Amino acid sequence: MRKICLCVSANLVLAATLAFGLDAADRAFPPPLQKAGDVSNEVKDADGRLLRAFAASDGRWRLATTAAAVDPRFIDMLVAYEDRRFWRHGGIDPLALARAAFQLASHGRIVSGGSTLSMQVARLIEPREGRSIGAKLRQMVRALQIERRRSKSQIIDAYLTLAPYGGNLEGVRAASLAYLGKEPRRLSAADAALLVALPQLPERRRPDRNRENAQAARDRVLGRLAATRVIEADEADRARRVAVASVRRQLPALAAHLAEAAVKRAPASRVHGTTIRLDIQQGLEQVAREAAMHLDPKVSVAMVMADIRTGEIVGEVGSADYFDAGRSGWIDMTRINRSPGSTLKPFIYGLAFEDGMVSQETIIEDRPSDFFGYRPRNFDMSYQGDVSVRQALQLSLNVPAVRLLDTVGPARLMMRFRRAEVRPVLPRDEAPGLAIGLGGVGMTLKDLVQLYAGLANRGRAVELGDGVRDQPRIVEGQPLLDEVAAWHVSDILAGVMPPLGASRRMLAYKTGTSYGYRDAWSVGFDGSHVLGVWVGRADNGAVPGITGFGTAAPILFEAFAKSGVAATPLPSAPAGAVRLSQAQLPISQRRFSTSPNGLPVAIAREPAPQIVYPPEGARVELGAASGEAASPLMLKLQGGRAPFRWLANGRPLPQASRRRTNQWVPDGSGFSTITVIDAAGRAASVRVFIDQGL
Repeated sequence: MRKICLCVSANLVLAATLAFGLDAADRAFPPPLQKAGDVSNEVKDADGRLLRAFAASDGRWRLATTAAAVDPRFIDMLVAYEDRRFWRHGGIDPLALARAAFQLASHGRIVSGGSTLSMQVARLIEPREGRSIGAKLRQMVRALQIERRRSKSQIIDAYLTLAPYGGNLEGVRAASLAYLGKEPRRLSAADAALLVALPQLPERRRPDRNRENAQAARDRVLGRLAATRVIEADEADRARRVAVASVRRQLPALAAHLAEAAVKRAPASRVHGTTIRLDIQQGLEQVAREAAMHLDPKVSVAMVMADIRTGEIVGEVGSADYFDAGRSGWIDMTRINRSPGSTLKPFIYGLAFEDGMVSQETIIEDRPSDFFGYRPRNFDMSYQGDVSVRQALQLSLNVPAVRLLDTVGPARLMMRFRRAEVRPVLPRDEAPGLAIGLGGVGMTLKDLVQLYAGLANRGRAVELGDGVRDQPRIVEGQPLLDEVAAWHVSDILAGVMPPLGASRRMLAYKTGTSYGYRDAWSVGFDGSHVLGVWVGRADNGAVPGITGFGTAAPILFEAFAKSGVAATPLPSAPAGAVRLSQAQLPISQRRFSTSPNGLPVAIAREPAPQIVYPPEGARVELGAASGEAASPLMLKLQGGRAPFRWLANGRPLPQASRRRTNQWVPDGSGFSTITVIDAAGRAASVRVFIDQGL
């Protein structure tokens, strides 16, 4: 009895020692699971859809995949075909090994290897040179180690990520995108069976090189699964009749420039989110590619589309083709400073509207003029004579724009750009001059879209995000333009005729062509989105014949149509915004005219009018008891020459007055703009908040 006890004790000690030794060996030589983490970087759109993938460090397309991202049918078919007892065994399936040994003995060759999915993962993370008993034993040990460290779901995920599919494709997502052209979330029986079959002999069964082999292997999988009732027989028959595609597609490579910027910003991250919308991005890139085909081989196209309410960039094309060396496609032309041509003119007119200098039907001269040595000429070298302000902006006439800029002041225009967080680049050591109205500054396409987003957003400046991580925001403080002035400008731009053959689409838009035919621009917006288009050479070379209207505007309208965004009407007119006919205008607004010095000689010595009450930015309380009429607001000014015309929110008060005081009864609470215009056409404005209480 004592001998038996000693023997049992010795066996227990031996077993414990062996277990301890095996555990120590397991810890000392763990499986190299890090390979499962060496996966491709992914850049995704706002909804989590893949925009672009980058190859892993070893040059392989290896997209991290989980069972949750794959059609459950595929998981069921994979387990049924490869490892029926996967969910029950501990890494090794003795029954499968016994079957494989029996087949080897009876056939004299390997019919099936008896490998479990865990053993296949072991082989994938630690490839062997050949098929041998030693290699198989090593796989079995590694499979046991993996089962100790990973759950069954994690092992499935590792297989889905690492399984070979021919060439440099690894993992079911990469294979599904390359061979099927879709994510593996929804797969037909034919699709799932093909993806199950390929990893056994990935090179021999590559559909793009050996389509017949791939189809035969798929059909064998369908046959076995039908025999084991994993799928119905009639479904398997239908799946066999589906031809296997013989092409390998490129993995998504959308928003190439923005995707690279996202990866550089956070190189340690594997997944990078953006504000881009996949459908919009696809549409814009298609339009850019097609447009470039009709242009000079060195000419490129860039686009930025943003949501005017959120400031998010929803589509961005840095060049017509990132891989086109002739067009310098690797250069992101949305971030390069170029001359914006006439695209800044709407903001000049906005300031003139804001100051009450002009209305849409005010007559302005388009004749040869000399502004202290600066002699602007129109694009077609002709002049229209007397035109309305509306016509002058729609026809993009240069002289009227410079006349207005000379009055409102270039420095003031630049200040408004800064309100929108846009800082145009001026020539070194030069102050803002009249040339900025015709493109004499440097500005990026993104900056231009940001300015127009503010115009479309009722004058409230919107700082765009960068499309990757920086959050867009509404710029606090003073607006880019007064709400009424912004509406007048938008209303005029909405009346510009679309390019030949383009649909109307309710767009307000402006075009521009830089000096020397180097840049063609078009920026347009509806009630929800703004889109900017640039066409030119990345090396700033001239491109004879390109123009904003003839080259960029057709791309703008086509891009809006192909983007898939719903057409949204422009905002309705705000309070105080009205279109007045020529006859309805006050005398001081019927014609915009200045002397060479800006004022008639007899008036030049008089000070310009200045509103002294209410002061700029004041909050004025005009309380009224319930049922009583609202109290009037007293208006006072200094300087100027009588008679004076007062306007409230762009709407003239009943009559002109020679007195320097007046009264106005607001029609509600909120921000209001009060303007006074003297007999010389000089104007002053203040923006105040009216509080009428209850």
